[in-house]
Amino acid sequence: MPEDLEPGVIRKLDEVVVNRIAAGEIIQRPANALKELLENSLDAQSTHIQVNVKNGGLKLLQIQDNGTGIRREDLEIVCERFTTSKLARFEDLAQIATFGFRGEALASISHVAHLSIQTKTAKEKCGYKATYADGKLHGQPKPCAGNQGTIISIEDLFYNMPQRRQALRSPAEEFQRLSEVLARYAVHNPRVGFTLRKQGEAQPALRTPVASSRTENIRIIYGAAIAKELLEFSHRDEMFKFQAECLLTQVNYSAKKSQMLLFINQRLVESPALKTAVDAVYATYLPRGHHPFVYMSLTLPPQNLDVNVHPTKHEVHFLYQDEIVERLKEQVEARLLGSNSTRTFYKQLRLPGAPDLDETQPGDKTQRIYPKELVRTDASEQKLDKFLAPLVKSDSGLSSGSSQEAPPLPDESFRVTATKKSREVRLSSVLDMRQRVERQCSVQLRSTLKNLVYVGCVDERRALFQHETHLYLCNTRAFSEELFYQRLIYEFQNCQEISIKPSLSLKELLMLALDSEAAGWTPEDGDKAELAVSAAEILQNKAPIMREYFGLRISEKGELESLPSLVSQHRPCVAHLPVYLLRLATEVDWEQEASCFETFCRETARFYAQLDWRDGGRTAAGHPRWTMEHVLFPAFKKYLLPSPRLKDQIYELTNLPTLYKVFERC
Repeated sequence: MPEDLEPGVIRKLDEVVVNRIAAGEIIQRPANALKELLENSLDAQSTHIQVNVKNGGLKLLQIQDNGTGIRREDLEIVCERFTTSKLARFEDLAQIATFGFRGEALASISHVAHLSIQTKTAKEKCGYKATYADGKLHGQPKPCAGNQGTIISIEDLFYNMPQRRQALRSPAEEFQRLSEVLARYAVHNPRVGFTLRKQGEAQPALRTPVASSRTENIRIIYGAAIAKELLEFSHRDEMFKFQAECLLTQVNYSAKKSQMLLFINQRLVESPALKTAVDAVYATYLPRGHHPFVYMSLTLPPQNLDVNVHPTKHEVHFLYQDEIVERLKEQVEARLLGSNSTRTFYKQLRLPGAPDLDETQPGDKTQRIYPKELVRTDASEQKLDKFLAPLVKSDSGLSSGSSQEAPPLPDESFRVTATKKSREVRLSSVLDMRQRVERQCSVQLRSTLKNLVYVGCVDERRALFQHETHLYLCNTRAFSEELFYQRLIYEFQNCQEISIKPSLSLKELLMLALDSEAAGWTPEDGDKAELAVSAAEILQNKAPIMREYFGLRISEKGELESLPSLVSQHRPCVAHLPVYLLRLATEVDWEQEASCFETFCRETARFYAQLDWRDGGRTAAGHPRWTMEHVLFPAFKKYLLPSPRLKDQIYELTNLPTLYKVFERC
């Protein structure tokens, strides 16, 4: 056994480190901070709570209430850990009736954000404002004017935890999470008015009135379609000592997104067992993949409930859990069976295959389709290449034309495909790139691409396709570049690989690139061999990034082993590979994360969009004309989200109504 193996030294962590670790468990994102502070406001008997948000709660999250406030004497210790007004002894947990009890929320927030509290009680003549950092009061509370209640301002959340901040979603998605938390508490506490406002916007994103009702708040927040289908009932069980109040939608309503609001002893919690049981009941009535809207509030004896299970208190344990879930399942099933009389059914006025109305009967003349508006093509019919390519004798002895049929791409949208990826992408830079693509997508052009019919290849850069009665000429190179760029960001961290056997030497490839005209090398640039060695070192240093995120593998020996596979049956042109690798070394910004991913994806897309036309673009499988028809255009239809700038790369040559005008004169 080696003599240099020594046990590690056990050290006591610094108190600041301990507190930040604990804070990271409790405050995982802005929505967790909002949940904790909403519960504090409700414990303070507030009747109105207002929330102001800036940049998804990361820049500012402010909660204002009109509750009892905080005493001047308590401001000094209010942000220290395990200081609370809800609990005095451990035994009190068995009878806890408030939301908070550990006294960790404000302490945790003060360790990961800049925290300030302004408060006033009914007995005090003025309010006080105090600021905190790392659980400690900075200076003395300063007197200030104010109404009764408390204003808690959280600024620069996770300013000292950059990894946590980078792992968060975009500000828009974090704001959506904040809105969902506030909406759930607004439904459960209809006597309290809630307001959610984005900083700088005149109109609130969410507002519920004081002294409202749960049904009315559901209508305000989730819409009238849900509110009008609500089925309300309550149930009391003497055997297992619980009471349930429920609002759930009848079987006429269904949605693809599951909505279940569950409160146990006034706490917003999750119960996978109960959710599964309710979904099992609705599965009998709703289409596959559709879900109901469910609100449930359970009240159990405090001694039967263990609230001290999870740091964020979103899980609880209680006695007789399986039995209570079964009882609730039976109650939901009974109520839905009793509501069958309210179901709505739609009938089809004309059965499929029924004969047309007699021409003598009056009909709607506006529905007439003129010959010039008829679409006179079928995607299964022969293409333009049929008349241009030489006939080839097949094994069966029959003459065949241009192209071999390719297996169709799976009929899935890019969002469905993305959900099947084994590794979830959390980098904000990549998520921002995806959102930018979706935000800039032209709906009109997307509809055109989705329903296009391929006509034929014109040359290396252009092809013809038809949409309805229009014939278009498009720049396939520009469309392909955008397609492969989008495939890279949607396949990020999940790229399949194209193996290169035998592997290729980077230095040799880079020397080939420098010898080509495309590199633009001049003697002033330096010795080619030195430039190739320098570029190879850059690529080898960045090899872990390319392997981890894009499936481009470079061995420790400096050999290229694989390239990313972005579209089924597509292989990039190896003739352009040397220049591509040279541009990766010289044109990609490897220093800044967002710029690095953007430039890498653009360079790779440019490389993949270049087809190999050296053999004249033959139409056999794997060659450019075949690839354009059976690989690229099906991928355009399935994946491409075209931006408005691609409209400049598509030209309408003619349309059927115009041709009718021309030939009617002949």
